[in-house]
Amino acid sequence: MVLFDALGRRWTLRVLWELREAPLNFRALQSRCEDISPTSLNSRLKMLREMQLVDLNEDGYHLTGQGQELGEQLVVLNGWANRWADSL
Repeated sequence: MVLFDALGRRWTLRVLWELREAPLNFRALQSRCEDISPTSLNSRLKMLREMQLVDLNEDGYHLTGQGQELGEQLVVLNGWANRWADSL
């Protein structure tokens, strides 16, 4: 339930989604998330780092091994969501 609570917070899924392909620095990640405020982005990144799903190195923010595993599940869920939306 802790994970579902975290994923349900605004911007969390978007941040994870944007980091699934490559590391991004703060400015690039904020740009990809369009309307996210710096405060909100900092808050989400802090939470995701505490959950050990995201980390920061010289290349920027990136998914950890567990974050990548979760990202793979999100891709599967995205496929399901697209099929579901098409059926409506």
